[in-house]
Amino acid sequence: MSRQTNKVVTFGEIMLRLSSPNSLRISQANSLDVFYGGGEANVAVSLANYGIPVEFVSRIPKNDIGNSAIMELRRRGVGTSHIIYGGSRLGIYFLETGAVSRGSKVIYDRENSAMAEIKTGMIDWNKVFKDVSWFHWTGITPAISKSAADVCLEGLKVANELGIKISTDLNYRSKLWKYKGNRQEIMTELTSYCDIILCNEEDAEMHFGIKPKGLNARSQGHDMNGDAYLSVCKEMMQKFPKAEKIAVTLRGSISASHNSWAGILYDGKKMFKSKEYQITHIVDRVGAGDSFMGGLIYGILNNPTDDQTSLDFAVAASCLKHTIKGDANLVTVDEVNKLMNGDSSGRVNR
Repeated sequence: MSRQTNKVVTFGEIMLRLSSPNSLRISQANSLDVFYGGGEANVAVSLANYGIPVEFVSRIPKNDIGNSAIMELRRRGVGTSHIIYGGSRLGIYFLETGAVSRGSKVIYDRENSAMAEIKTGMIDWNKVFKDVSWFHWTGITPAISKSAADVCLEGLKVANELGIKISTDLNYRSKLWKYKGNRQEIMTELTSYCDIILCNEEDAEMHFGIKPKGLNARSQGHDMNGDAYLSVCKEMMQKFPKAEKIAVTLRGSISASHNSWAGILYDGKKMFKSKEYQITHIVDRVGAGDSFMGGLIYGILNNPTDDQTSLDFAVAASCLKHTIKGDANLVTVDEVNKLMNGDSSGRVNR
């Protein structure tokens, strides 16, 4: 059953981000910059910027920090009516931004957060999914806690019964999977409900043991070989027969400040490839995958039969994210289209 609406719901944890300014090491910083973000919240902000009605679902403590996170979502146009209050703390992560040959570093402080302690039955999923056509989650949510994984599965089952399109970004996070349980079995069950699956060069391997075969995936750590990931896409579709499309983001890391960026999209018959961008002065790469997912969802909703345009929009959107400080991609459709159509001059618009 298809739904005649473009409304999207994303589900996950929004966190307080504290980052050292000007690429200082944490030990050097006398102050920390404050942002709010998280994988699914970042996707929601992108979609709101593009004019797509979107609701973010989570569990947040009823205190000033939690309220500030909600205010940040609202000011970006994201609906918060299905967020539930509870718990005593919002998850936190610290970001030390790298430069040149020194990579960035993330330190999580999110154990026993409100979202980590969410339980099945707390969210009325039938109410959440009223007039909704798309549900998005990421592999970060089930990594937080077993109970968060259980609630994610609860939502997926209801969305599937209602005929809602389901997408995921597999987002493997080695620092988060700490509780007892078979990660591959958990992720396999959750991902089996998905129509659209996004991964990067390591997600499919770390979660499911699926990695490129035959061709070299990387050329000396720089340019990514998109053709090498066709086998990954095919294996993913064999493992997850409900999937309609598999997308892969391709990042070549020349340095912490200079990356190449591209993507591929496979529909079961044809592999679409984007152009490759050289991002030579990265401002902030956190949230790039989320911005790709937001762009891809927007593209598919608006161009359901044009996978090439959807992919090109997603890659251009996420390329621009590297110029935005903070987790969320604060760009417009016109700005993305401008870059997608070849204008990367950065000239003043006046």
